Amino acid sequence: MKAYVLQFPRFLFILPLLALFAGSGSAQEAPKVGDPAPQFTLPAATKDTIEFSGVSLKSALGKSKVILAFFPAAWSGGCTKEMCTMRDDFEGLSSLKATVLGISGDYVFTDREWAKHLGLQFTLLSDHDHAIARAYHTYNPDSGFDIRSIWVIGQDGRILYKDPAYNVQTPDAFNRLKQALASLK
Repeated sequence: MKAYVLQFPRFLFILPLLALFAGSGSAQEAPKVGDPAPQFTLPAATKDTIEFSGVSLKSALGKSKVILAFFPAAWSGGCTKEMCTMRDDFEGLSSLKATVLGISGDYVFTDREWAKHLGLQFTLLSDHDHAIARAYHTYNPDSGFDIRSIWVIGQDGRILYKDPAYNVQTPDAFNRLKQALASLK
């Protein structure tokens, strides 16, 4: 019995140390404006189709700037407002030479039905394991959902603009996005 008493306190002392050092050195900084954007290929859905082989960021970059719109979950109020704002000003965003890609942890089947329900003209990407959200530091492990954020990627694959706390409650964040797009070359 005495051996267990001596072993147990050491074990309790070691566990917090292991937890403290387990993540050290492995955490990377969030990408910054000017950094190369983390690349990806994700299953995609539009209101009409599902593309299981996916859409890559690289393939989307050749045509225009790409707006990566991370959102927590389809069918929720804030996310519906975010995507409908992009839908309602789709022509304005297109005239600024921007392509919208919505990204969430939702399944591609959910994305398709939601895109169909909302009449979205752009593609939604399924990052179900949140690997891409983690690469962009837009995943909240406490909630299990992506953090609403906006990233603009230039045709050269570099981050041109980011809003890591995109707010849909007022038009301010969307207006800042459009101003940034207009000023980006």
